[in-house]
Amino acid sequence: MTNYNAVLGRNTEDAPKNIGPYSQTVAYSHYNNFSAQLPIDPKTGELVVGGVKEQAEQCFKNIKTVVNSIDHIMNDIVKVTIYVKNIKDVDAIDEVYKTVFTNYLPTRTVVAVAALQMDALVQVDVLLSHGEGTIPDAPQSGDLIKLTNNTPSAPMSALSTQAVAFSHYNNLSTQLPIDPKSGRLVTGGVKEQAAQALKNIKAILESIDVPFDDIVKINIFLKNFSDIDAVNEVYTTFFPDSAIARAVAYVPARTVIAATALPMDALVQIEAVVSHGDGTPPQLVEDRHGLIIEANNTKNAPISPLSTQTVAFSHYNHISAQLPIDSKTGEMAVGGVKEQAAQCLKNIKEIIESVDHKMADVVKVNVFLKNIADVDAVNEAYTTFFPEGTPARTVVGVSALTGDALVQIDAVVSNAEGTPPVA
Repeated sequence: MTNYNAVLGRNTEDAPKNIGPYSQTVAYSHYNNFSAQLPIDPKTGELVVGGVKEQAEQCFKNIKTVVNSIDHIMNDIVKVTIYVKNIKDVDAIDEVYKTVFTNYLPTRTVVAVAALQMDALVQVDVLLSHGEGTIPDAPQSGDLIKLTNNTPSAPMSALSTQAVAFSHYNNLSTQLPIDPKSGRLVTGGVKEQAAQALKNIKAILESIDVPFDDIVKINIFLKNFSDIDAVNEVYTTFFPDSAIARAVAYVPARTVIAATALPMDALVQIEAVVSHGDGTPPQLVEDRHGLIIEANNTKNAPISPLSTQTVAFSHYNHISAQLPIDSKTGEMAVGGVKEQAAQCLKNIKEIIESVDHKMADVVKVNVFLKNIADVDAVNEAYTTFFPEGTPARTVVGVSALTGDALVQIDAVVSNAEGTPPVA
């Protein structure tokens, strides 16, 4: 494949491309990172007429259009994230979902959030394989076909697969605090629920012979943001997990997201991105060369004992969500949302440059806003860091952020090949 490991942003006129500086899809190495699709009719540039069911149909139509435009099929989707305005609308969305994925099921996350752009009721984000997923009978080097896995030791769903591995990553469905034996939420409060969610993740990983410390990124969704301290108490009993990880104090990259509601009225749910290949069967020893987890922190950006700023594995760097904190003062950046967005992106830039990369290597950006109406002000700062608007992007309105910040941003960055060589 030409430019196989190049950061490749692509757009089609047959899908919406009019509400922000982003590419519809950005391919790098073995994955396509998509921008979240709103229920916009590409012909009118407006939301489709109707309720949440019609909006969900339009989101998936837009995704299918983008997928087909790069010679892929919907079964190449590895992960789906559904952001919904009202958690009660999930049943109607699922009616549509079942018509989109009729045999193969990707991993899945569902979360209710405070607001979406254009006052939409639903927004859908996907991660797609690149190259090999469409041709299982003639895969490219490495025999990189999707591997799906479910274990009865963790909650099973008729709408998602617990883990889908492709190339060097395993993407897990978000785990609710469900006891797999009873199928119900565990008794107790948020600490007990956080422990169960992490136990479910551990059970899935053990079922595929993957150690817990192979997790490179964690996303925590909280119904009550004030519960974060209690969740962190539990979190630190799971990370670091092994003697080796404890020796180097390894913790994954992390993002914490405020939800207005979660499925089953849960208080917390947790998702994970996991390495695939560094000693994990079925890869052979000779196929594992250089595939180590590289965790890095720089003093030029805020450092947290609960997360690593960037965790690289294989061809990707996963960056922890950055708040608008000045690392020199430890305080929030002075000013409004524009200044705060600039500080978040400055922190990301410092982290990226500390591992010898450039902002042009960013493939995906996730923006979490306290006030969705602030997106235009954020874009003013954003375009100074991404003048070409290349990275795929998702924007979500949330009910709360740490320190009462107005914005939080995380990113996924290419690893190694994305940076052009010095002339």
